[in-house]
Amino acid sequence: MSIQQQTEPIAIALIGNPNTGKSTLFNALSGVRQRTGNYPGVTVEKKHGTFGVSDKAIELIDLPGSYSLAPRSPDEMVAVDVLLGRLPAERKPQAVLVILDAGNLERNLYILSQVLELRLPTVVALNMIDAAAEKGVTVDVPKLSERLGVPVIPTRANHGEGVQELREALANIEQLAPPEATSPFPPAFRDEVAGLQGQLVSRNVSTPRYLVERLLLDTSGYLESELKLGGDDFHQFIADARTRLKESGAPVPAVEAMSRYGWVRETLQGIVERKQVPPPLSDRLDRIMTHPVFGTIIFAVLMMAVFTAVFSDYIAGVPMGWIEGLFEFLGGVVGDNFAEGPFRSLLVDGVIAGVGGVLVFLPQICILFFFIAILEDCGYMARAAYLMDRLFSNVGLSGKSFIPLLSSFACAIPGVMATRVIENRRDRLITMLIAPLMSCSARIPVYVIMIAAFVPQYSFAGGLLNSHTLTFAGMYLVGVVTAVLVALVLKKTILRGATPPFVMELPSYKWPSIQTVLMRVVEKGWAFIYRAGTLIFASSVLVWAAAYYPHNEAIVAPEIERLAAVETELEQATDETKVAALEEEQAELQNHIDGALLRDSYLGRAGHWIEPAVRPLGWDWRIGCATIASFPAREVIIGTLGVIFDMGGDDEDTAPLQEKLQTATWDGTDKPLFNLPVALSVMVFFALCAQCAATLAAIKRETNSWRWPIFTFFYMTALAYIGAFIIYRIASFFTTT
Repeated sequence: MSIQQQTEPIAIALIGNPNTGKSTLFNALSGVRQRTGNYPGVTVEKKHGTFGVSDKAIELIDLPGSYSLAPRSPDEMVAVDVLLGRLPAERKPQAVLVILDAGNLERNLYILSQVLELRLPTVVALNMIDAAAEKGVTVDVPKLSERLGVPVIPTRANHGEGVQELREALANIEQLAPPEATSPFPPAFRDEVAGLQGQLVSRNVSTPRYLVERLLLDTSGYLESELKLGGDDFHQFIADARTRLKESGAPVPAVEAMSRYGWVRETLQGIVERKQVPPPLSDRLDRIMTHPVFGTIIFAVLMMAVFTAVFSDYIAGVPMGWIEGLFEFLGGVVGDNFAEGPFRSLLVDGVIAGVGGVLVFLPQICILFFFIAILEDCGYMARAAYLMDRLFSNVGLSGKSFIPLLSSFACAIPGVMATRVIENRRDRLITMLIAPLMSCSARIPVYVIMIAAFVPQYSFAGGLLNSHTLTFAGMYLVGVVTAVLVALVLKKTILRGATPPFVMELPSYKWPSIQTVLMRVVEKGWAFIYRAGTLIFASSVLVWAAAYYPHNEAIVAPEIERLAAVETELEQATDETKVAALEEEQAELQNHIDGALLRDSYLGRAGHWIEPAVRPLGWDWRIGCATIASFPAREVIIGTLGVIFDMGGDDEDTAPLQEKLQTATWDGTDKPLFNLPVALSVMVFFALCAQCAATLAAIKRETNSWRWPIFTFFYMTALAYIGAFIIYRIASFFTTT
């Protein structure tokens, strides 16, 4: 059957343990034909990728990485529901692709034993065979395939080796017979499952046998609640069954680990050969990379190198100049070809100034994510989490909190979702509450423009470091240190609890996959462009409207009349001295008219109303307005500043926003509006404030309560105000401007 003849592609679920190269393999198989989203009703991310092979179309469904299919959390429940076809919005997979780490088969086969029980056609990708060989591990692949009863394809996903063979195996997956139904559990357990299934049938409840087993094994009650199988008598039936199993020597839930690891040992007997080899390079590197002193120094140097690249004029500056030039050109074209009025103002001051002011930072965001993707893909970020565990253990959290917090540097929403890996409820909640304090990508434009415009540039260490890089890193440090302090306070007050132990797997180092790195950069860059094209665009138009209307020209009628007269005189003047004087008067009148109309606008009135509250931070009403407008999403501030400060200038003046801010003055004076203390105050406020409605919504979804997002909003806003006030006062004490 050809691809064109197929009505639907073959749906195959991809599942495996974390750190097995699952994402790399998914990218290698599906290429750029991917789409991401969330399952309806839950915040678990799903990834779909499609590709064609042997005239067949295949759709891969990438399930969350997991060590088992025991549904005790939303991530695991979604994986089980997808595999059993219990999600209405998702097709039931016709087959499963399980990815295993060749160097760690004992643990990886655990989830495979659960998948085989689902009796779906299955193919196994035996990945990272090179890393296993370095450890002295050799796997008899044909024998393993024969013993499992499914095809096993050796792969090196990050090098693309075995990917084509895997594609061809997947093309023929429909012809595979389902694995034989073998249960590793003892007869007593199987009898109790049969009895429980009978109880469900008598209650007219149809549940797959796999979930009936899980009902017995899940002592947390999560699955019982999720399946809505309430009732004291039914709960008592399960409790009695567990008691009988305990008396027969098969206690729940230990019976599963005993049974499955027994099956794993039996399956691997005579298949895996281990040789004594010198410690692999990965282990030798870790002696340095995870060293308390050397590892921390390397971590700091790497972060500095990343931030330096973000600020480099040679790397980021060139494409930023191109984007800036493009929007200046567009502004000029629109300004020259449209008649003066609301529509031209909307295009130039609203759309081009607002959206262009944000998109200019796209190169720096892509550079940042390029380096983060490399560090993640080569396995270094897990070492960073290990190093950070020492810091987190001092405040009562474990290194497990570092991974969600690390994700929050990109965006707090996946960071909040990633807290599901933390079993301890209190620690999970604390991590969720401090995740928005990490400096996400939305803060980068604010830092970049304030640092570039107002932080003096000094070089240190022979030019390796400079004040811009240190300030940028300092803003990240502000969020991290504040998060640690907040966690300490929460742990000592409203969320007291014991410190959990930290257990984390360090994956082997590997060369990063260029394809995976580039796809992550494209994904993040596109997300930024999408937000600029939707949220920022809409906000810019709204802010422009608030700053333009009511546009009562009667309040500046004398100035408008005089301006018209000056323009007439200017056309007739020939003397250079007189022309210069008239041009100066023309600019003063134009600024006075624009300023008066802006102050009289709805935005100006609102700004003056809140000015007493923001004055202690060194801000005027315009900065206060832009900040208030940024509460739904913090990146809106750049577009808002672009609108506000372009509204106060000449339409034909297309100077970049940075120059506009540098020349802005307090109303009616020559005193500069921005200086170093004000810039630091703005940055600290944005580093600590909860200006992201989507993050607060994610916290609400994860906690199923409005209490915690409201608490997060108020405590972060209070912190931001206090932090901005303190830094402004301190910086003002040491500066003269």
